[in-house]
Amino acid sequence: MNIDSLVLLAIALPLMGAAFNGLVGLFAPGYRSNKTLIGTLGTLCVAIPFAIGVLLFIQFDHDAHITRAFTWMSAGDFTADFGYRVDQLSLLMMLIVTGVGALIHIYSIGYMRDDPGFWKFFAYLNLFIFAMLNLVLGDNLLVLFLGWEGVGLCSYLLIGFWFTDLKNSEAANKAFIVNRIGDFAFLLAMFILFKDLGSLDFDVILAGGASLAPATINWVVFLLFIGATGKSAQIPLFVWLPDAMAGPTPVSALIHAATMVTSGLYLLARMSSLVLLAPGVMTFIAIIGALTAIMAATIAITQNDIKRVLAYSTVSQLGFMFMAAGVGAFFVAIFHVMTHAFFKGCLFLGSGSVIHGMHEVEHQLEEEGHEVHLDPQDMRTMGGLRKYMPATSITYLISTLAIAGFPLMSGFFSKDEILFKAFEYGYSGNGYAWFVWVVGIITALLTAFYMMRSYVLTFRGKERWPNADRIHPHESPASMTGPLWALAVLAIVGGFLGLPGVIAHGDLNWIHHWLGAPYGGPVAEAVVAEHEASFIVVEWILLILGGVIALVGLGYAWRVYNRDGIEFDQKLAIDFRGLYTTWANKYYWDEGYDKAVVKPVLGLARRVMDPFDRYIVDGLVNGLGSMVRAFSSLFKYLQTGVVQNYAVAILFGVVLLLGLIIFG
Repeated sequence: MNIDSLVLLAIALPLMGAAFNGLVGLFAPGYRSNKTLIGTLGTLCVAIPFAIGVLLFIQFDHDAHITRAFTWMSAGDFTADFGYRVDQLSLLMMLIVTGVGALIHIYSIGYMRDDPGFWKFFAYLNLFIFAMLNLVLGDNLLVLFLGWEGVGLCSYLLIGFWFTDLKNSEAANKAFIVNRIGDFAFLLAMFILFKDLGSLDFDVILAGGASLAPATINWVVFLLFIGATGKSAQIPLFVWLPDAMAGPTPVSALIHAATMVTSGLYLLARMSSLVLLAPGVMTFIAIIGALTAIMAATIAITQNDIKRVLAYSTVSQLGFMFMAAGVGAFFVAIFHVMTHAFFKGCLFLGSGSVIHGMHEVEHQLEEEGHEVHLDPQDMRTMGGLRKYMPATSITYLISTLAIAGFPLMSGFFSKDEILFKAFEYGYSGNGYAWFVWVVGIITALLTAFYMMRSYVLTFRGKERWPNADRIHPHESPASMTGPLWALAVLAIVGGFLGLPGVIAHGDLNWIHHWLGAPYGGPVAEAVVAEHEASFIVVEWILLILGGVIALVGLGYAWRVYNRDGIEFDQKLAIDFRGLYTTWANKYYWDEGYDKAVVKPVLGLARRVMDPFDRYIVDGLVNGLGSMVRAFSSLFKYLQTGVVQNYAVAILFGVVLLLGLIIFG
């Protein structure tokens, strides 16, 4: 098969899987019970595109290939093709989306086995992968935006999958509404680009971007960034992501660790040559990323729900990625996207394995007649799980070390490269980068601390659930632990694709050579001043500093939580007092939005729109109905049922027509 056929097949398979499982499951209820077939078909529809991505990667000759399926719309001089772009950036993102996505599909077979909506869940997962592939492979902003909106729709469906629980429905609505704010800004940027360049194709935009007025470039980049803050959960549009943990755990791993939340970073990387023309906006991007990173990290310290710790960790790590984009290191942001997909995907799936085991404990307690409500996601009711769930414990620890930046783990290389690029950019005369670097250092320390806290409270110490001497969970099935081991291995070795420049003069930094514009890739980067030979010593110091920070944060959390357990959180609350309360209440963002936006809008709806709808809109409709009913009540007297009356009416009509003909 040629490249065009392979690309179209990779795009079509997830859509066909979604349609088949969805429609057959809807109209043939008997099919829903065949969960092995449903799970296998759904997984193959993602695994085969991954294999196609590997084949395209092997065959890639460093020249972008455009596959044009058909002309989507044509109006006057404007045409938009349904086209897909295969280049270094889209290929890497395709491999991440389909590779991690296939592992999550396998995991879901075991995790969702007892759910009556199993068939629907796999249909939604496949539809999400289809939308995500359109996003990363689209050759123009229209196709990208189609995928952008598609993943927004699928996130709504998946977050609210257990919609009978009102909290889940509210979380889905929140995610959908907040993302529409960013999407509106994205649309405005597209309108401006089309107005000034007459096209939305990437080649035209990136080639003609330099010809735009500086004010236009600033507005376009700023609006694109606002769009990215919605999907990638940055201040002020991050509030939807922690609540999105209401969905099934595989959803958290797929959408909020590996794919959808990285869409904003992909957009900025794809438009990197245009973003570099707006240095003022880049400053804003970097500062927002830094503030988001440290804000989410401080909140994560206070959380007791294991999935919420990981959710705020995701927000914080996304902040790191925007810090990289803000200092012009877009390829490093994508590098961290990749490593984050490995270790955060493993962490979310590991948390799902833990929750699966704690549900087992809860069921056993119920069978014994205990009335104690056990929250299967609360780390305060866990402890000691490493004895019963060794595979989950080991893989969770590996990924904890990776995200913390433990030396030679994947996060060590990608996170420290971000910090080095911030330092380098500041060293080259960009003052704001120093702020970004300092905040990044502090956030890295906090990350190591709260992630080790989550591991110790979950897997070490004494069991903290009732009757722990008799009741305990079991390890998850192989369909769930298999993906955990695969992602854990990737979390260990994934960082070696981007060895720092101080090693072998950067010749071993594959990710830079693959993506970077200086090497023929599609991702531009900021130009920094040449360093003296002595700067190599500074690079080594920064590399060692990153490892030391991780070891300090990990070691301190290991010591205090192994010694004091959950009581140490009470010590933190006393020591930090009002600050700790602020962190625990998530800086009161939701309360602020509730007072500033939600309540005023609802009040306006009740006081103004409700009366308008009731008396004006409904009044017009009801009035029209009343008028029709009144006329019909008059004309009903003409329907007497007497044949002679009808004959007289016909005769009268004939005479009237003859009169009009003769005298008219």
